[in-house]
Amino acid sequence: AIVTSGIMLRQILSKSCCAPTKRAMSSGPSIFIKRADVSKFCNECMITAGAKPDHAIALAEVLAEADHRGHFSHGLNRIEMYVRDIESNVCSRKDEPKIVKETVSTAFIDGMNCLGPVVGNFSMNTAIKKAKETGIGWVVAKGSNHYGIAGWYSMMASKQGLLGMSFTNTSPLAFPTRSKQLALGTNPLTLAAPGSKPEDEFVLDMATTAVAIGKVEMNRRKGTPLPHGWAADKGGKATTDANEAMDGGLFPLGGEEITGGYKGYGLQMMVEVFCGMLSGSDYGPHVRKWMNTTKEANLGQCFVAIDPNVFAPGFPERMSTFANEMRNLQPTDPSKPVLVPGDPERSHIKKVADGGGIPYPPVLIESMDKLADRLKVAKMPRVKEE
Repeated sequence: AIVTSGIMLRQILSKSCCAPTKRAMSSGPSIFIKRADVSKFCNECMITAGAKPDHAIALAEVLAEADHRGHFSHGLNRIEMYVRDIESNVCSRKDEPKIVKETVSTAFIDGMNCLGPVVGNFSMNTAIKKAKETGIGWVVAKGSNHYGIAGWYSMMASKQGLLGMSFTNTSPLAFPTRSKQLALGTNPLTLAAPGSKPEDEFVLDMATTAVAIGKVEMNRRKGTPLPHGWAADKGGKATTDANEAMDGGLFPLGGEEITGGYKGYGLQMMVEVFCGMLSGSDYGPHVRKWMNTTKEANLGQCFVAIDPNVFAPGFPERMSTFANEMRNLQPTDPSKPVLVPGDPERSHIKKVADGGGIPYPPVLIESMDKLADRLKVAKMPRVKEE
């Protein structure tokens, strides 16, 4: 049913958004942990919770890579959610995704309520195979779950010289333009495209809401006002008060109607067309509430792979030229050069390499240590603390 109050958002924030956002992760004291150890820890947690070993590692790799790339909202701090899904049997412990029907270039997949990364990997690998054979692979899945960072799947294709896209619907946390009812999710979309050099790979990975939920929570904790256009109160009216926003919801990308929010709303619906409509899964206001473990998520997801060689030759070279033309534009602030999608993540990966590990705030690692104690798995070794 359509969510008519913001109580759900407050519950979500109290459960899942106490972990710092990307900005918070990069300030204050940090505990550094190697990416491999993050993946190992997540893997062991999931196996102990009851996940199949290959499913556990699929999830662990997506979470570790999210933090490696600087997308902390979708990394280690999500592991407790996945553990709970397996422990409560809201996700399947034994099934595998399967192809329901297909053509030479398309496939319709039943995720069989498996962990999202398991469904995502299966689906994108299917799309890649078809793209290599016919030039394009378009795959839609139903019966899936939260699949981590969307960019993981688009990059699977890009790493093989293809263009990759992925979309997913999510729990309703946002107000459609002119609505005072929460009815759509953050509904991310992603495109990855190879350049002639690895550093020129284009990787767009974005939500179609104005901001992530965790940023609202962080402003509430700090007692600072929200930028105008991030969120609305429980009546759907714009607010800069984080407490009011917690009782309300998020705006689509662009904020209010006057500043182009209707475009973000349109993108949210576009994602639902590719995911909920094509797959026959739950959609929009009918997707379960975030963190609900009483029913299956039944998310709809879409995966696309395109072989650029079936079009004009020289795509990677043009992609690199284009990327560097953008980077070489004269910036308004000399200290802030023009970037292209994928550059911030590459910068973070370099910082991780230079620092010897992924930097985490002590509060998150303390939470992970408690999880390790509960599950009786080894705690993550620290590289250093500073």
